[in-house]
Amino acid sequence: MNELYYPLHSLREGDWFKLICGASFQHLPAVRSLTLAYTLAGADCIDVAADPAVISAAKDALQVANTMGNEAKQRGFGFCGRPWLMVSLNDGEDPHFRKAEFDSDLCPGDCPRPCEKICPAQAITFQNGSEAYSGVIDQRCYGCGRCLPVCPHQLITTRSYVSAPFAIAPLILSNDVDAIEIHTKVGNLPDFKRLWNAIAPWCAQLKLLAISCPDGKDLIDYLKEIYQLIQPLPCPLIWQTDGRPMSGDIGMGTTHAAIKLAQKVIAAGLPGYVQLAGGTNNHTVSKLRAARLLKLAQVDRLPVERSYNNLGQKATLGEQPNNLPYVAGVAYGSYARVLLSPILEKLEQDYDQNVDHHQGFVPNPSYRNLEDVPDLLWQAVATAHALVAQLKSVKKIPQSMPCS
Repeated sequence: MNELYYPLHSLREGDWFKLICGASFQHLPAVRSLTLAYTLAGADCIDVAADPAVISAAKDALQVANTMGNEAKQRGFGFCGRPWLMVSLNDGEDPHFRKAEFDSDLCPGDCPRPCEKICPAQAITFQNGSEAYSGVIDQRCYGCGRCLPVCPHQLITTRSYVSAPFAIAPLILSNDVDAIEIHTKVGNLPDFKRLWNAIAPWCAQLKLLAISCPDGKDLIDYLKEIYQLIQPLPCPLIWQTDGRPMSGDIGMGTTHAAIKLAQKVIAAGLPGYVQLAGGTNNHTVSKLRAARLLKLAQVDRLPVERSYNNLGQKATLGEQPNNLPYVAGVAYGSYARVLLSPILEKLEQDYDQNVDHHQGFVPNPSYRNLEDVPDLLWQAVATAHALVAQLKSVKKIPQSMPCS
């Protein structure tokens, strides 16, 4: 299991870092750049939409990162090998799996366009100058919904979609993905079971399964029902506590809901790892420290007994932990993306200027790749590393430990 050791070690040691590109985010250049930067910075897992084109963009970035890993380490960044590639699926209505839309022809000319200003993904545009399109740029929208209440004329709606079970097996069988995350909510057991029946035959090929669920009445009973349904599970399990979805870039207070939910799930003693998401940001790690929910370096750590498996035997690497009294890791979505957005915008601006300054000449699309502009690349990696290092800095990976 040496090739799996690094990501699993991070889970066991409580410094697992996951980048969420977005279950509905399909802007391929951004997905590629985000994957490259956070991989070189030391991320353990990259979570993307279950879209073959998005998966291909992420895989391409992972291959590039592998060729640049030694330089990243020489520069002091946390790269230790290929992170696991995860795809997100849903069993029903979920805000992560929707897109905003509106007909710009209906927008009054004197509208101040607050939707354009509030969109964190710059997915809303109105025709001006070189822009030839007005409305929602579908590939950029990731369903946060912030535009809905601010529209003065209530013209913005959303459309949702549900993962098609028949499309899941090819993703697993193609060896393109290492892990799957299922988004569900309390009361969705029949829909979850339907989706799970499509996944279960291929689960032996997965390295990890994650279940993401927001809080709700009878949450713990619902998670216990899910756990019984998915047994026996041949891979590690993560419970993702989705506190306040897609809100980490709003402010420091958004992380409270994720921590509170993690405490609830940890107290329930469910087998599996607990990982935060939903509202996570630059303040999450410090608040986890204050709540004594991080498995820190020995000088900071409260006494923690070694975890045991369901047979009462000491658990070995890769087995399911049982009621670990700490958070195993943190997933960052909107906050991680917004951190790099100025750099990625500069990359796109440079590309556009290259087009404008060479009339009749279309540059090679690779000019848009982050690694082709070293100054921007290492600026992006340094910015990403500042976030990754909040979890990783107190837990140095032993030199003798193999990387995947």
